[in-house]
Amino acid sequence: MPLDRRPTRREEGPEDAPSPTPRRTPRYSDRENAAEPRRRARARANKNARPGEAKQPSWLSRTINHWWDRLISAVFSGSVAAQSEQYLPHRTTRDYVCNTIGQACWGGLFPLLTIVCTQFVGAEQAGLFSMAMVVGTLLLFLGNYGVRTYQVSDLDEMQSFYDYQINRVITCVVMLAVGLLYCRIRGYAADMTHIVMAVLVFRATDALGDVYEGRLQQKDKLYLAGLSQAVRCALGFVAFTVALFLTRNLVVSSYAMAIGGIASAVLLTIPLAIFETDRSFPWSLRGVRELFVQCFPLFAALFLYNLIDSVPKFAMEGALSYDNQLYYNAMYFPAHAILMTAAIIYKPQLVRLASIWADPEKHKRFDLLIIAMIAVIAAITVVMALVMGWVGIPVMSFLYGIDFEQFRPLVYVMVATGGVCAVIDFLYQIITVLREQQAVTRLYLIAFAFSVPVAMLLINFSQLAGAVLSSLVTMAVLAVLLVSEYAVIRRRAERRL
Repeated sequence: MPLDRRPTRREEGPEDAPSPTPRRTPRYSDRENAAEPRRRARARANKNARPGEAKQPSWLSRTINHWWDRLISAVFSGSVAAQSEQYLPHRTTRDYVCNTIGQACWGGLFPLLTIVCTQFVGAEQAGLFSMAMVVGTLLLFLGNYGVRTYQVSDLDEMQSFYDYQINRVITCVVMLAVGLLYCRIRGYAADMTHIVMAVLVFRATDALGDVYEGRLQQKDKLYLAGLSQAVRCALGFVAFTVALFLTRNLVVSSYAMAIGGIASAVLLTIPLAIFETDRSFPWSLRGVRELFVQCFPLFAALFLYNLIDSVPKFAMEGALSYDNQLYYNAMYFPAHAILMTAAIIYKPQLVRLASIWADPEKHKRFDLLIIAMIAVIAAITVVMALVMGWVGIPVMSFLYGIDFEQFRPLVYVMVATGGVCAVIDFLYQIITVLREQQAVTRLYLIAFAFSVPVAMLLINFSQLAGAVLSSLVTMAVLAVLLVSEYAVIRRRAERRL
């Protein structure tokens, strides 16, 4: 064979043959890079399209079509759990952006629903729906059972994902049963019972979706969890608003919201978590029982905290008209925004905080991070107070069609309450990361015992103003108790070193 000619493939020996490269599962980034030329071509085609010609589908349409094709093919092939992952982990920017969107949608759902109610059916009916949402949100913490923080910090997967799913189904069933029992004990009329139960069904889909979104966060795909949460809230809001606009009936609208929540869980949240995470280890009775035992202090603390937060609302239900529920909750929403903003900042860092605490040499750094976060919460609270004093109160008056200028001093008190609540929630999460959650329950019981007589006394004395003030006093006492408990835990940890 001449030296200046390269051997053909047939002339190459076995030792010269190129080794076959293993096939790699397509990733989301591969699909995005490959789609870039097509995206540019579509943009040029849309720009040059003649009037009357059909344009290329939008990004949202393509995303929905792609997801629908993937879901249908997985169902008909019978291999839902065997689907290849298409979205990459470790996307910090996306985690923050999408988690912020999801948290904002979740936090904004309640106030938006009350605004819609006020505009369509009036303040009294909006206050009645607000009370149903208060009951639903309180029992949501029974459905969640305080597992989310424990789940995402379970880095070694001591419990399988099946254990978490079975735990969540049980708690959701108990949540609905307790809600029905409460309606019977409270003696609600048929319409109010239907509204409460429909809200509870929607909140049950919230609780069920939370365990799947926790799985995505555990696998460092928090951005997918945030998008799932946002879609669920958006579907629920749209369904409720359209139904209320057409029927002016809160019962029908509440059930429409529940159907929207169920649809989002079945069509997006559950399959997304199955597609985009590893196959779970088998479940075990011991693992499920261990979750109930280990997370009971978490559940008790969270449930008691939200019960303490709701004591003024329950006390008002028996003493004041339902429109006061609307006024109280409308003033509380800016305070809740402080809590949600703080959570958006620190919750994506819980896994990182757990790893920092695991290294004894970084405990001082851990303390500095806590102090820094509390300072951030204080800054957020000050900014919120300034915003509410400048444009917040006029905007609230416009949205609700109610003059909130008369409540200006109460709005400032409620904003301060929001800052204290954000500190309480942050310290609770930190104590959970330290696996010292059993110490918190006692503190919440003390605060609850304190809150009931304070709320009843102040509401009977000052009505709506008394409810707002009782909330601030109770939360301040609880915050002091938690700070003291954290100091005790830190001293005990130092002595063990």
